[in-house]
Amino acid sequence: MKLTLKGGEVREFENGLSVSEIAKEISMGLYRNACACRINGEVKDLRTVVEEDCELEIVTFDDADGKHAFNHTASHIMAQAVKRLYPDVKLTIGPAIDNGFYYDFDCGDKPFGPEDLEKLEAEMKKIVKEGSELEKFELSPKEAVKLMEEKNEPYKIELINEHAEKGENISFYKQGEFTELCAGPHLMTVSPVKAFKLTQTTGAYWRGDAKNKMLCRVYGTAFPKASMLEEYLQMLEEAKKRDHRKIGKDLELFTIMEEGPGFPFFLPKGMTLKNTLVDYWREIHREAGYYEIQTPMMLNRALWERSGHWDHYKDNMYTTVIDDTDFAVKPMNCPGGILVYKTKMRSYKDLPLRMGELGLVHRHELSGALHGLMRVRCFTQDDAHIFMTREQIKDEIKGVVKLIDEVYSTFGFEYHIELSTKPEDSMGAQEDWDIATDALKAAITELGYDFEINEGDGAFYGPKLDFHLTDCIGRTWQCGTIQLDFQLPERFELEYTGSDGAKHRPIMIHRVVFGSIERFIGILTEHFAGAFPTWLASVQIKMLPIADRHLDRIYEIKKQLEAAGLRVEVDDRSEKIGFKIRSAQLEKVPYMVIVGDKDIENNTISIRSRKEGEIGAMKVQDFITAIVEEIEEKEF
Repeated sequence: MKLTLKGGEVREFENGLSVSEIAKEISMGLYRNACACRINGEVKDLRTVVEEDCELEIVTFDDADGKHAFNHTASHIMAQAVKRLYPDVKLTIGPAIDNGFYYDFDCGDKPFGPEDLEKLEAEMKKIVKEGSELEKFELSPKEAVKLMEEKNEPYKIELINEHAEKGENISFYKQGEFTELCAGPHLMTVSPVKAFKLTQTTGAYWRGDAKNKMLCRVYGTAFPKASMLEEYLQMLEEAKKRDHRKIGKDLELFTIMEEGPGFPFFLPKGMTLKNTLVDYWREIHREAGYYEIQTPMMLNRALWERSGHWDHYKDNMYTTVIDDTDFAVKPMNCPGGILVYKTKMRSYKDLPLRMGELGLVHRHELSGALHGLMRVRCFTQDDAHIFMTREQIKDEIKGVVKLIDEVYSTFGFEYHIELSTKPEDSMGAQEDWDIATDALKAAITELGYDFEINEGDGAFYGPKLDFHLTDCIGRTWQCGTIQLDFQLPERFELEYTGSDGAKHRPIMIHRVVFGSIERFIGILTEHFAGAFPTWLASVQIKMLPIADRHLDRIYEIKKQLEAAGLRVEVDDRSEKIGFKIRSAQLEKVPYMVIVGDKDIENNTISIRSRKEGEIGAMKVQDFITAIVEEIEEKEF
């Protein structure tokens, strides 16, 4: 059989070899490091036997799919350790996640504590040293239930029964004495999982439903090398220092109150930061030819049924009844934008029509998923919808990509792009999906960008490009997105008059740059550790009189600074100057202006910079000129 390997190389192998055996024939290094594979783009186990010509990629820990298989195996090792040390604990589910894995256990009335995690880690090390191979086997649903009954695993039986209707065999993985219900893929043996750490325990409801039993969730992370684990743990420590929830409280930016879990309150300084971002958003969108609109926060059920959200998204929507009619608080802005398009007849001369909206949307998130500004129940989505002809698709996508690049570069973020393709719950014809997907690929390829394929993760109405930015400690955040949509214009019967005088259907782009302004503020807070660049800082200059007799001069200068558009505060407390300087440093203010007898005598001000420390004496106007230029350039 002929296999097309990564990079396009074609090699011949005997029929009936497993991917693991193929890896060994290619090189022993690849064999030792292989974690999983992709056959014709589909992620598979290394145990998979290849019988015919195909495209084959063998992936290692450096690949997201390889890392997933590695972490998934680590979760099984942890579950095996739990059953050895605590045999009465019941197993539920244990998936791999972006930065590791977790497993939910029914521990009865005694959830795991720190001392339990230490014991589990020690047992996991023993299991890895044993070096058991993972063996995959399948059973009929009836046999699978019997096996789990023998092991007294009620949650596994529930999962098996849900799949029994399909009549398909149920797959298991076995390592040593431990057998786990699982679809895989997994490593060939437990031996590569050399470095791991169980990081925390939390509560989690079975199936994420508060009506179900509270389980104990244990999080962990795993790596092939101890040095990689150490680097990751150092990153976690740095992340704790940068936690936007703590910094947001210390800098008086925002708060979350028990009266509104998941609904953030922005305080005056936080609103200054938020409005600065909004002003920047408006500026770049005006320059890019967007019109700003605003649509209602609540619209009736008929609209959401027509858009498809009622069928695909109802569980995440807040609903109410007005005048005997069902209404929903909008979880997305797009249906409102479509109604704006329909307010009058459109011509091909009107297209492309770019409409932006800073829309407040509400989505019901489970309480356990809420996290500061990163996961909330209401947020401002910096949405825009572009209506265009088919001929304009590629150029409009390019325009949005360039806009996103400009924004992320302004904040110093690097990023990568993922192309998410048709999901299982999609709507619309395959032909439209193919055209839309090809258009996205062509646009970013022509711009010279690399991209990864994220199979099956598109929106229900179209494929999308997702922009994952990387912060200063290496974490990635999905923010910007470009979604190409043939479906909603069809559902809402949108039209424009073409140059031929006939009616045509426009194509629609949904796109965000920040994603959620609230979440973007959380990301920026952690990226800069609260030390925002001057143009973003809520307080740009802190004015510090050395003694009360210098206050009159301080307030004169304050007026000059504010007249230049600068954000200024005066620390007029009767404290020593060293104390005031330390306070300003804790508040992470970019600049301090200090005024004493010598400054008044020389008609100067003394400047301290957050970045450079003491700068020295300057004329007021020279300082204003330098700071205004720094702000206009958006230096960071």
